[in-house]
Amino acid sequence: MHKGLLTRMFGALSPVQSAGRFALRVLLLSVAALVPVLALYLAQVPGMATHVLGGGPASTRFLRQVLSNGVPVVFAVNWAALMLLHPARASRPDLPRLLLADAAVRLGLFAGLHVAVFAASAVAFGSFGGDPVQALRVVAPTLGAAAGFGNLSGVYLYAGVLAALPLHAALFQRHLSAPQPGLPWLAACVVLGLQVAFLSALARLLAG
Repeated sequence: MHKGLLTRMFGALSPVQSAGRFALRVLLLSVAALVPVLALYLAQVPGMATHVLGGGPASTRFLRQVLSNGVPVVFAVNWAALMLLHPARASRPDLPRLLLADAAVRLGLFAGLHVAVFAASAVAFGSFGGDPVQALRVVAPTLGAAAGFGNLSGVYLYAGVLAALPLHAALFQRHLSAPQPGLPWLAACVVLGLQVAFLSALARLLAG
């Protein structure tokens, strides 16, 4: 049952389908990962949930930021990761190397999107005093805080990591010989835990 579920789920996320259907399914995966991470972020900051969910301009700004920034970032990260993972699953490659490549793609694209968005905001909207160089100086502290789950960028980062969980479980199910029920999910959770530990260590390192 678990094997069939993982196979069907991974097949539903295949890039080999109409672009519109693939985009919709990647969007659903992204939102499904984003919602619980966002809820955790709101719950851990005292008064944040009340402030954001209380209505008014603050709620509107918060929702606009999540929809215009967070959803596209998580969507792009998942799209790129699926383009890497889906063809690889059929060929049964070196799994540790594939998982490292997936993590590198997710983190690299996440950081690259922040560089592009910050610089573009400075040029197009006058953010950061209209200075792209100043905007780029802010990228590293922002990413450091994100790794420590200390800002909304951290929500987007960890949502991208969480979205990999079912994909990694499908890879383990394919790679392991006759796995016990639940073992692929357990292995994927271990990988998730290692990624969180790495990001936490990185946050402490960047905080100095």
